[in-house]
Amino acid sequence: MSEEIINRVAQSALVTLNLEELIHPGERIVYDIKENLFQGLILREKDFRTFVKEHDWSQYAGKNIAITCTVDAIVPTWAYMLLAVKLQNHANYFVFGDLEALEQALFQEAIAKVDMEEYRDAKVVVKGCGSVPVPNYAYVEVMRKLLPVAASIMYGEPCSTVPLYKKPKNA
Repeated sequence: MSEEIINRVAQSALVTLNLEELIHPGERIVYDIKENLFQGLILREKDFRTFVKEHDWSQYAGKNIAITCTVDAIVPTWAYMLLAVKLQNHANYFVFGDLEALEQALFQEAIAKVDMEEYRDAKVVVKGCGSVPVPNYAYVEVMRKLLPVAASIMYGEPCSTVPLYKKPKNA
């Protein structure tokens, strides 16, 4: 009386897209330009250029950097641009903004690299439950990219999904 248990999930045509796999493992760092301000108010060009020239930029190798200023100060735009020049040869990635802006940019770049043709006419499950939190904007961005190609899109786990989209039959 032993009936074989059939794993219908494993036999289904569902394709899983796990956004956790797109998370860049590099350390996230905030570079706060407030440390370079004279009396915490203004950026003095000569002092800043000296700092930029003498600073050990190699400490940012492979790291993801959010460049910001957390105080209300006079910081010329070129100062942020000069930091970008120095970080380009060391950091994995850098943006102007806070850690949330950095995380969003990292996800946008990672999602842009996904070959959406792999999901053409597929029944896609965007994995939802995981060990690392994935921000909502990453889910919205992946939907934007999947909608033109996928036959259907669901959220969750292959064994328990929430249907989100089904391509019309005449499309």
